[in-house]
Amino acid sequence: MTIDPARVAVVVPAWNEVGKIGEVVRKVPRRLVSCVIVVDDCSSDGTADEARTAGAERVIRHERNRGVGAAIRTGLAEAKRAGYEFAAILSGDDQHEPDELPRVLGPLFAGEADLVQGSRWLPGGATPGIPPARRWLTRLYPILFQLASGAPCTDGTNGLRAFRLSLLDDPRIRLGQDWLDRYELEPYLLYQAVRCGYRVREVPVTVRYHGRGTTKMRLLQDGWRILRPILYLRLGLKQ
Repeated sequence: MTIDPARVAVVVPAWNEVGKIGEVVRKVPRRLVSCVIVVDDCSSDGTADEARTAGAERVIRHERNRGVGAAIRTGLAEAKRAGYEFAAILSGDDQHEPDELPRVLGPLFAGEADLVQGSRWLPGGATPGIPPARRWLTRLYPILFQLASGAPCTDGTNGLRAFRLSLLDDPRIRLGQDWLDRYELEPYLLYQAVRCGYRVREVPVTVRYHGRGTTKMRLLQDGWRILRPILYLRLGLKQ
């Protein structure tokens, strides 16, 4: 199986990631990806400049902080506009290993999946440095996802994934909704892909926790944002 980089863009949402975003961009293997799109969500530091210096082909800056979901949406829209067939998403805080992109891209190019979700909990995955609270939360969420969707899931909150951009042409997958601007967008996309009958596959990946500053998530507020898409969709409160 050969991955054609001309068909692949990587979207990297970033907010105040100086010292990390450059590493993320530089580590993306160009034998696999022809375009790195960094969306700077109105950082107050030099995130955008560092991304450009590191070699990102496209750097888009939001004029106000809109949230990680909005940043991903902006990047995906740019990838579609530029004619790419596949998009992968990497965290801007250097949690993921870009060398593992073949794991999420391979099933797409092999015609085995429409969306490939990275899982830190499958055999072969890893979580170096994970705090205890993140461990139990990231193990609990897949149980709730399975109960809501009826689909197997081991890691529904991992930000490393790849998919066919044609999924976004499906009118049932409505990423443009304002309530998806923050942490809601990614679990929404996964749930809707499952519910709409697309082929979803999990593969093992590494999520690296660097200690203080690894994540900007707030336990209660952002935990609710991650949970509510599956609740709203399961109850028919949102589309």
